[in-house]
Amino acid sequence: MTFTKILQSQKDENWALPIMYSLCLDLRKLATKADLQLDKKEKPHEMLEKGADLLMGFFRICVGDSRCSTEDSKRWGILNLTNQLFKIYFKVNKLHLLKPLIRVIESSNLKDMYPISQRVTYKYFVGQQQMFQSKFKMAEENLAFAFLHCHKESKRNKQLILIFLITVKMVLGVMPSMFLLQKYELMQFAELVIAVKDGDLQRFGKALEANEDFFIKWGIRLVLEKLKTIIYRNLFKKVYLLFQTHIIPVSAFKDALNFKKEYEDDEEVDDEEVMCILSNLIHENKIKGYISYQHMKVVLSKQNAFPPLSASSD
Repeated sequence: MTFTKILQSQKDENWALPIMYSLCLDLRKLATKADLQLDKKEKPHEMLEKGADLLMGFFRICVGDSRCSTEDSKRWGILNLTNQLFKIYFKVNKLHLLKPLIRVIESSNLKDMYPISQRVTYKYFVGQQQMFQSKFKMAEENLAFAFLHCHKESKRNKQLILIFLITVKMVLGVMPSMFLLQKYELMQFAELVIAVKDGDLQRFGKALEANEDFFIKWGIRLVLEKLKTIIYRNLFKKVYLLFQTHIIPVSAFKDALNFKKEYEDDEEVDDEEVMCILSNLIHENKIKGYISYQHMKVVLSKQNAFPPLSASSD
């Protein structure tokens, strides 16, 4: 590619970076359109993947430009290229290819000096990847940065960031306000929030079904399943408050689960399944106590039996 040779031939100068940015953006958009036109079922993203190969050529040139002064270095182009590659790899579902790119950025002495718009995009994609890897606290940190530093007029971008930030925060036990959901037109989460707070499995199942297309579109459907753990915790807390004692029969928790099953045609849970759920909650520090298998009872801590969710494990 001619421009690749031009970029490579430049020594101690980076004036061509803005041209490279425009070229890479156009290349990605054209490749996307080409794939739609070709409509190949065997290789649905063939052009995009070829485009990614060309972008990697630019990426290697920029990474390798380490001998000149910081001001004139082509390394300033790395984050822009990384973001373009992120968009492609997410589209073609090859998230394992993000790792070497992230390693380059995180080891760069320029990582906190890139333009804020590029850093916001980078944190948005890294946060998504961490969410899919169940690294929820790290994901929250990156997505929160992206949201807080996103341009205040970019409501659509803020909305996109929030789809993932809300999901991550909910899994960590922090529910969004109805005001926030209304402001950013994300009411698809509203019923889920109510169901989680109330410990209502049946309402949760209905809320997932009602907005399933939305949750699947953004790849968060399976992540939202993790909210069941918090629903169990909140439901069991109601049982604890009802009994007003720290020693509770396993059968009481079983009855609570069977009273409002997630789906009406679900089979009733048995003692073994209830004890498995309780064991997981205790292991994750969502409940303090232990199970007496001999007496089929749960012995809860007399102090703070249901710690704040922020104190539980990731």
